[in-house]
Amino acid sequence: MSDSGFSGGTARVILLVAATAVLVVVATLGVLYTTGALASQSRQEVVADRGEDVMPFDPEKTTHIFEPSETGGAQKVIADNPQDAEQISLVRDHLQKEAEAFENGDLSDPAEIHGGDMPGLSKLEAGAPDIEVRYSELPDGARIQYETQDSELVTALHDWFEAQLSDHGNDATSEDDSMSHEQHD
Repeated sequence: MSDSGFSGGTARVILLVAATAVLVVVATLGVLYTTGALASQSRQEVVADRGEDVMPFDPEKTTHIFEPSETGGAQKVIADNPQDAEQISLVRDHLQKEAEAFENGDLSDPAEIHGGDMPGLSKLEAGAPDIEVRYSELPDGARIQYETQDSELVTALHDWFEAQLSDHGNDATSEDDSMSHEQHD
């Protein structure tokens, strides 16, 4: 008997069983990873999931459009089908509320969707009094126009737009290049 209380043969069996268990666990994890069962959500998937709790409209039936300008820029959301009255109404209600919140320095909805460390967010919250925010309806959605003379806030707006473009993926664009939406420009 060894000091451990196991005979040489028993210790080898225990070691063999433990090694086999480790191999089974590693193989199982490999299969789960390969099949996607262990794959973590992409950033865009996480944002889409969070967006469901904040945005009442369907991102699959709408498009976010971000148009930077020298003094700020515009954020539009339009229905992909200009005849979709339900989505248009949901977009308008949401963007009107967001414009009112932004005017008060409340960017909690974008923070909830994109995270509190979203580029530009903290500067925009602090500088909200220096940004003119105008809501307007479009035939197939709505627009929020942001204007400021503060170059740091313009940069923060552009950073904020870029983060949203990245996070919303195929549901967002930096320009309105759709022929059916030319009347907005």
